[in-house]
Amino acid sequence: MRIALCQINTTVGDLAGNVERILRDARRAADAGADLAVFPELAVTGYPPQDLLDRPAFLDAVDDAVAHLARELPAGLGVLVGAPVRNETPVGKRLFNSALLLADGAVQDAVSKTLLPTYDVFDEYRYFEPAAERRVMTFQGVRLGVHVCEDMWNNEEQAPYHLYAANPIDELAALGIDLFVNLSASPYTVGKPIERRLLIRESAQEHGVPFVYVNQVGANTELIFDGDSQVQNASGEVLYHAPLFQEAFHVWDTEAPGEPVEVEAAGTTAEIHDALVLGVADYVRKTGEGVFEKALIGLSGGIDSAVTCALAVAALGADRVVGVTMPSAYSSSGSVDDSRALAENLGIEFHEVPILPAVDAFGEMLAPLFEGTQEGVAEENIQARARGLTLMAISNKFGHLLLTTGNKSEMAVGYATLYGDMSGGLAVLSDVFKEEVYRIAEYVNATAGRDLIPRNTITKPPSAELKPGQVDQDSLPPYAVLDAILQRYVEEHEAPAGIARELGFDLALVQRIARMVDRNEYKRRQAAPGLRVTGKAFGSGRRLPIVMQRTEVPAPVDA
Repeated sequence: MRIALCQINTTVGDLAGNVERILRDARRAADAGADLAVFPELAVTGYPPQDLLDRPAFLDAVDDAVAHLARELPAGLGVLVGAPVRNETPVGKRLFNSALLLADGAVQDAVSKTLLPTYDVFDEYRYFEPAAERRVMTFQGVRLGVHVCEDMWNNEEQAPYHLYAANPIDELAALGIDLFVNLSASPYTVGKPIERRLLIRESAQEHGVPFVYVNQVGANTELIFDGDSQVQNASGEVLYHAPLFQEAFHVWDTEAPGEPVEVEAAGTTAEIHDALVLGVADYVRKTGEGVFEKALIGLSGGIDSAVTCALAVAALGADRVVGVTMPSAYSSSGSVDDSRALAENLGIEFHEVPILPAVDAFGEMLAPLFEGTQEGVAEENIQARARGLTLMAISNKFGHLLLTTGNKSEMAVGYATLYGDMSGGLAVLSDVFKEEVYRIAEYVNATAGRDLIPRNTITKPPSAELKPGQVDQDSLPPYAVLDAILQRYVEEHEAPAGIARELGFDLALVQRIARMVDRNEYKRRQAAPGLRVTGKAFGSGRRLPIVMQRTEVPAPVDA
């Protein structure tokens, strides 16, 4: 059997556009002599459709789209494609997350997803009923172990804990199959491509059955899908591997499987860079033609705004990016000069809008109320909020998408100003720690073969420049220390006492950082959606109460 792996970029809710993409690759598959074309999970609706699935009119439109797709497919071609299917029984959730086999103008067969992830960013049990049984799907005499995304993730034999009681991989293999086929919508996180490859290899080797894996690519709001579609033989050797972060098409012949190929790892920083570029590009494109013609960035001369700007240029092109520097009384000349140099290096539209008149006006307006008080954070943040107001005015006037520039380290401890530099529609770096931001800057420059991001921006001490001589490390530990603590506390859920013990840091410091993280939850709840590249990003996948009593775990006492 000749099987086409169709790694496509779908848009949530765009039934007509998604069906046209499926038909495009189906015709391509037929022209290439394929017998079967495989598409990602929920490719008809895009993933994740969320509460669109609660709308009866949307489900009616899905049924019409599937029927249209089946009618328009090339003759003689079978297609495996993901779509929601109604549960016609009077028990359970009203939908199944299904893989449909389309051929000869109709739905010939369907199997549904068994394991419904309900953790982090996933909430599938909200909508779907799990399949009651595993069943072989036969096409042209080939027994296919078709399953959907999470169904392959409970097969890691050496795992100390399994999230589900069922193991669809083992159950399908026990039924006697010729080939595993997985339809996925699996988002990217750092390390995920290697983890997938090893898991697929284990399943193929354990059961002596080749494995075809087809994943969605593209970004839908905060989630970025890397693709990573592949074929492994029964020995777990990779026979085909799709490029990451772009659409791909490949025909694989079970009778002439080919030789194993080497899969080259791009490196963590390169992957994160490419993921973020795709995230920005698809956010702008998929929100609709004409909604956002350009991206807008406030340029401070610092590393975060510079990297955000470079990513936006890579995503949209220099002609669709606008940079604005907004000096205040405490801005160094170097900050303005570095912002201008960045704009010139990247070839973007650039403006300088001093905010001192606005800051002075607020100071005069608030002077009677603030009389007799000591100047502090409130006065400093007026500058940040004047910048936010300025950028939002430009965004409203010209229809630009304002990109926020705060990184994960700042978002964690509250060093991004609410209604100031947190103003905007998309948070590009909110899941990227500060140390990684520097690595992305160096990667951008190395890839370009010159310093697109000015060297002074990379080497100078980070500062919000809201008071004379201010630098971030006046009140924070070095970012290498801060990021190590945050990685353990935010992403791995470790207690401060354990972090201090394992990393050799002062317990009081770790506890202070943990308190800063917890008490700034209210800010993050009001933040723009952020692009997700780690296993625990701020946003929909991290749910902590704003109002809570924090429990301190005491440090162990040495015997």
